[in-house]
Amino acid sequence: MSRTTPVPPPPRLAPERPLPPYAYLPGRTPHPTRDPGGHSYGAPPETPAPPDPTDWRACDDYLYGIDLFNRGYFWEAHEAWEGLWVACGRRGATAAYLQGLINLAAAGFKARWGNARGLRANAATARRLFLAAAGQLRSDGPRHARAPRHMGLDVRWLAEQAAALAREQLAASAEGAGGAGSDEPPALAFDVILRPV
Repeated sequence: MSRTTPVPPPPRLAPERPLPPYAYLPGRTPHPTRDPGGHSYGAPPETPAPPDPTDWRACDDYLYGIDLFNRGYFWEAHEAWEGLWVACGRRGATAAYLQGLINLAAAGFKARWGNARGLRANAATARRLFLAAAGQLRSDGPRHARAPRHMGLDVRWLAEQAAALAREQLAASAEGAGGAGSDEPPALAFDVILRPV
């Protein structure tokens, strides 16, 4: 999964919504909602409508979450998708899928923070949730269906990406990677880009 040159993010899916001025990182930037200097401080909490998986292109919060994720705003993507997860009742295939995305964003957040253990734990949880969503989607669809695509993304591919992240970080920590003796957190590999079709 590691690349020598970064892959540019795909075009924005919700370009009318501005990106925050910074991606939240504890100890380096103000907390977005709790700190008066935060980029979303004082903003009223949004209550999104439940997403319609068959019309996902019309779900602005979902698309904005992908934009945020693909540009490294992992905490912010987590927040965008969490509102949708709550709106869909926290149960069912779409809820499991969204919760998997939330955990994948949390893995990216932990990678940026330099927390290999948190990255592995969130990636493993994301994998489990994506596989659960895939199983539910397959049982809801035609018999012997191919790997399910949900809201524009291949759910099995997402599970594979999450598993690879957990494996890579486990191998890296076994080899002693992690920036021991440095004040800077270690650079952890996280190069997942979401390209819904």
